[in-house]
Amino acid sequence: MQLLYRYQALLYKLLLCLTTVAVIVYLLPRAGSFQYEIQAGKPWQYETLLAPYDFPIQKTTDELAEEKKQLSASIPRYFTTNEDLALHVVKQFDDYVAALPKDLELSAVFVTCRTMIEELYSIGIIATAQRPLVGENIALVSGTRQVTVALESLYVVDDAKVLIGAELENLGQKLSDGSRQYLLSLIEPNIYYNNQLTDKFREEAISTIVPVRGLVTKGTRIIAQGEVVEGEKLQILKSLQLEYESQTWTQSNTTWIIIGYSLLVLIPVLLLFVFLWRTRPLVFENNRRLTFLCVNILLLAALTKLVVDINTLYVYAVPICMLPLLLRTFFDTRIALFALMITLFLIAFIVPNSFEFIYLQMMAGILASLTVNDLYRRAKLFISVGLIVGLYAISYVSFTLIHDGNLNELSYDVLLLFVINGLAILFVQPLIYIFEKVFGLVSDASLLELSDTNSKLLRELADKAPGTFQHSLQVANIAEAAANAIGANTLLTRVGALYHDIGKMKNPVFFSENQSTYNPHDELAPEVSAKIIIEHVLHGITQARKTKLPDRVIDFIRTHHGTTTVLYFFQQAKQIDAAVEKVHFQYPGPKPFSKETAIVMLSDGVEAASKSLKEPTAEKIISFVDKIVQRLMDEKQFLEANITLREIETIKKVLAEKLISSYHLRVAYPE
Repeated sequence: MQLLYRYQALLYKLLLCLTTVAVIVYLLPRAGSFQYEIQAGKPWQYETLLAPYDFPIQKTTDELAEEKKQLSASIPRYFTTNEDLALHVVKQFDDYVAALPKDLELSAVFVTCRTMIEELYSIGIIATAQRPLVGENIALVSGTRQVTVALESLYVVDDAKVLIGAELENLGQKLSDGSRQYLLSLIEPNIYYNNQLTDKFREEAISTIVPVRGLVTKGTRIIAQGEVVEGEKLQILKSLQLEYESQTWTQSNTTWIIIGYSLLVLIPVLLLFVFLWRTRPLVFENNRRLTFLCVNILLLAALTKLVVDINTLYVYAVPICMLPLLLRTFFDTRIALFALMITLFLIAFIVPNSFEFIYLQMMAGILASLTVNDLYRRAKLFISVGLIVGLYAISYVSFTLIHDGNLNELSYDVLLLFVINGLAILFVQPLIYIFEKVFGLVSDASLLELSDTNSKLLRELADKAPGTFQHSLQVANIAEAAANAIGANTLLTRVGALYHDIGKMKNPVFFSENQSTYNPHDELAPEVSAKIIIEHVLHGITQARKTKLPDRVIDFIRTHHGTTTVLYFFQQAKQIDAAVEKVHFQYPGPKPFSKETAIVMLSDGVEAASKSLKEPTAEKIISFVDKIVQRLMDEKQFLEANITLREIETIKKVLAEKLISSYHLRVAYPE
């Protein structure tokens, strides 16, 4: 159990890697991968292809549809006869006539009508809705007998009523209109269209269709290099692909194919993890950031699979460029581009025309990651999306020119899909907000909100510790200039500097910038004073977590003193007891682990100590800055930060210039 706890972070990364691989493999097509890419209407780019084995030529979709249509038309409509209806109608007719007065009952008109009804039903009466088409024959089913008759030889119910009605008119006024209407209403169709029986026989006929037409024998030349893939050659190639996939993806081969897919997917996923481990250890060690990265890759792969299953053409509307924009927001350009490359290699298993797809998306992804540095600026996002859509269109037109030599086959539907793609990319800003809340990340938009000095926490700092607030503003200005000089994240640096000393709100009077005349340290032992000073870091972390500041900002609170010593009180303690231990006067750390946290440490140290300068001159300030920076380097505070000596020298110059400017001094030039 102890071993499990010790390696839980590593086990989580292993589980995350395997889960990512498993999901990607699940999304891949359930068929063996055909070794050739078939591009209709384009030259065959491979060597001359001979049939590797005998295989049937599959009929095209249009051929099958036409054959089904012809077979369906050849099957007649089926009608069913109601044999009892004629007897029932005649009985009702007789019963009604018998109830009429005797002079009417014995009328020859009723005898003629009765005979006419029997004759009509013996031929057959159909509903008016089934009025016959010219020349249509039907299958008439009566009991167990089936005969083929011309539909137009049967009577339509309306026509039958007209015949009976004409005979009844001979009675004139002797027969009321009500009686006449009742007798006509007795006439009903005795032949009905049987939809179920018709569909059954048509389906049976269609089931006999053979989906193949002809056979290609082993060794037969299918297509030569450079020939255009069209017509019969295209259909034979598709038939070969279907045969290959059906032979490959069998029960006995399924396991091996899954193993092959798994290895191919595992390689790029592992490379992504190794890349982060070697070049971005802070991201690799942070499981939340690592999970965020994998979740985005999986979501994009799943979306692509869903769209391809609906219609392969719609794949051009999938907003692949969202990935580098999201990763560029939370990480850096290098991670964004590497993750994009890995994702495209994985998606290439799913999409058709994988080379063109990878080219389009890779170029657009590079453009996206290079054009949007501050995604919170809406104008820049719109400009970037416009450039991406333009690049898509130019690349697509270029491919069309290469393949066809003209623009006759240019699809405006594809160009419209590129526009839809660009509109979808605009939704990246709401996604950034969602991911911030779900994974606890922080974007430039959030940092911009935190940099507002009217925020609740900074206003509280200004009220409780006004000197510290002014000190933080000065450090923020100096640190921002230094970050800009070496190409670090200026917004993150400024925000970190603004909040680095919020722990001083707990005991503001114990810090010199908040004191006027009274110094409470005069009445305390050096050890106690040092403890109060050191604890402002812990108080700051507690306050930051209570107000839900992002971890990237809390890092500045934790590291802005690193493991340095509170020298003033340490020297006081040594005067009292030379054997005093230095460890009691050291900050708990950790040391700065990024350029931004290192800049804030340097800026804070220089700005705070500069208040002790008496009669400052430009030369004194330059020497003073060198001394402060050198002391921090001697204490090895920057060993864990990815900052170079050249960058530290640049920062020193910026710090000196800012301090000289704040004192309104200038360097004395020799005469």
